[in-house]
Amino acid sequence: MNEQLEQEQYQPCYILSVETSCDETAVAVIKDGKEVLSNVVASQIESHKAFGGVVPEVASRKHVETITLMLEEAVTASGISMQDLSAIAVTQGPGLVGALLVGVVAATSLALALSKPLIGTHHIAGHIYANALVADIKYPCMALVVSGGHTELVHIPREGHFEVIGRTRDDAVGEAYDKVARAIGFPYPGGPYVDRLAMASEESIDLPRSWLEPNSYDFSFSGLKSAVLNVVNQRKMRGEPPMEGAIARGFQESVVEVLVTKAIRAVKAYEVKQLLLCGGVAANRGIRAELTRVCEQEGIELLIPPFEYCTDNGAMIGAAAYLKWKHQQFNDLDMKASPQLSLEEWSVN
Repeated sequence: MNEQLEQEQYQPCYILSVETSCDETAVAVIKDGKEVLSNVVASQIESHKAFGGVVPEVASRKHVETITLMLEEAVTASGISMQDLSAIAVTQGPGLVGALLVGVVAATSLALALSKPLIGTHHIAGHIYANALVADIKYPCMALVVSGGHTELVHIPREGHFEVIGRTRDDAVGEAYDKVARAIGFPYPGGPYVDRLAMASEESIDLPRSWLEPNSYDFSFSGLKSAVLNVVNQRKMRGEPPMEGAIARGFQESVVEVLVTKAIRAVKAYEVKQLLLCGGVAANRGIRAELTRVCEQEGIELLIPPFEYCTDNGAMIGAAAYLKWKHQQFNDLDMKASPQLSLEEWSVN
């Protein structure tokens, strides 16, 4: 009887979620935090490629040009109407302030027009909860966040509560990949080129590992990047072949060893039930393969999102926003973009 009553009272939650933190204009509609009804993304890679990286003013302008079309496309593809939506979610931060503002203005305007709740969402929480779109997350768990702007180890003792236990002290791993790619002659974004080259190369140049203090969960990749530049420049000065494949493989082996070793150590120290890999660089085949191998060897349950949920997308923002929906924690319509928004501060109360 109680079960029948619960079924009769059940109302699905449809969240329209907007992501404009950097160089993708993305909108999705998510049902109950797990089911992806639509997920559309407009990439700006071609617009930024000529500059060798993301130009904030160009990114903001492109978001303005495409956001309305993306909103319409996402709702149409979802099969539900605007009136059926339960809430509007948007990335509040962190990210490029101009890019964030475009999404925040669009989302708040829509929430006002439809009289729907507004949920400001944390970008990294979105990357973490992209895993919830494909599997059940078990608590406590540990997240290894690897992206263009973030490299962090995040302890998640319970649903929606975050404790950052380690972070990069300089370059994020994605930034390091792009800079190394540029050094050996590849265009932006360089990470996928380095990954493919590393996986294909049979040769490897030995490069340093930055472990920092013995008990630290922090990361540092600036020294490794400098070591790669030294190798490239020395070979040029001596008139030797560039050996791009060996450099790419040596660089990737150094990055992967440090990331995997620290993540596994954190999993054991905090006695968590799962390890979650997330962020744009989670699409890197070298990292995915080695982390999978070591977790199988150590008996650790590993979650990795499919490639389409690794890079920035609206679905991940909807998955994270659902945490706030369940607790009815909404934002005022005068919500500001917050480019330095803290993950811990965003945690569900």
